[in-house]
Amino acid sequence: MAVVGLDKISKRYGSSGPVVVEDVDLTIGDGEFMVLLGPSGCGKSTTLRMIAGLETISSGTLSINGRAVNNVPAKDRDIAMVFQSYALYPHMSVAENLAFGLRRRKIAETEVDRRVNEAAGLLGLTPLLARRPSALSGGQRQRVALGRAMVREPQVFLFDEPLSNLDAALRVNTRSEIIKQHHRLGSTMIYVTHDQVEAMTMGTRICVMNAGRVAQIGAPLEVYWQPADTFVARFLGSPPMNLLKAAISLDGLHARSTAVEAPLTRWAAATLAGVAGRDMTFGVRAEDLLIDAAALNGQPHGTIRGRTIAVEPLGAETLLLVETEGGAECIARLPRHVVAAPGELVELFFSTEAGYLFDGETGRAVPALETAPAAQKAAAQRRPH
Repeated sequence: MAVVGLDKISKRYGSSGPVVVEDVDLTIGDGEFMVLLGPSGCGKSTTLRMIAGLETISSGTLSINGRAVNNVPAKDRDIAMVFQSYALYPHMSVAENLAFGLRRRKIAETEVDRRVNEAAGLLGLTPLLARRPSALSGGQRQRVALGRAMVREPQVFLFDEPLSNLDAALRVNTRSEIIKQHHRLGSTMIYVTHDQVEAMTMGTRICVMNAGRVAQIGAPLEVYWQPADTFVARFLGSPPMNLLKAAISLDGLHARSTAVEAPLTRWAAATLAGVAGRDMTFGVRAEDLLIDAAALNGQPHGTIRGRTIAVEPLGAETLLLVETEGGAECIARLPRHVVAAPGELVELFFSTEAGYLFDGETGRAVPALETAPAAQKAAAQRRPH
């Protein structure tokens, strides 16, 4: 196990090429499961490859347990990496694939057998040890790739989108397997993904990246309920947060536009005075929108008015896509019994505690008086079941 430190790590291809990763400051604690999350091209895989030693570091310091390893070869960093592709040797059995790296390092054969059998037992691969990769399912192959990393008994495990090639059911099963192995091993793990569900369910903390920079770092629910800016607000969440242009009125502390009207009771009057007259963005998550104001029990609330564009019944819930009076689109996650027809005028309601406010120019969140998790918990208690 290990502590991994990234001190202003940057990556540039060529002396005058573009900077693809810039000033990443991040410390991954001993035994932590850190998820690097972001869209394609944001620099998360490049950052992981720099930790692995597969990419050179242009500037900054990378350390493992306090030891700078910028110039240490990958083979000497005591890390193990699981790639998006399984990268198994097709002519070798499962047992031979698991043992290959150990034998290359000239580990004693008795120790090789012990590690292979132990990993196979933990991952449910014992009945498959004699098979070749072509006789395995995708999930089984990914478990072999994970086992090959486990037998190394490294200080740090690195995962580069290991579930991307699996179908939906296998992704869920293999995700659970990795979570179980992390709890069982207690190892430091760094996991790259573009899937926010994987990030929310697997990570001890999430590092959200955008355009080569760190956008926000925090516990999954902390980042979800308290996004630092509009990028994080929309990227973490499915459906993404609804963001609507609004202007601040100090008369009654309201956010008003043709699309939304909401009392801004979560923000101090002095804070709102500082942004009055500027273009602002008001945010509300799809799950916090209601079709019936009675569910709020008379509490102060905001409204969004518009016309239904599409209705998506998903069985457990219904998604309602609405075009607001201002021409913006808004998604509501509603109970499954809700019925609406395309073209129908609707009014959506939300608790004042469920709102977010962002600077319209910078996208940065405007700090509220109360923490979002507490506000959202109160709002959730008022939602109909």
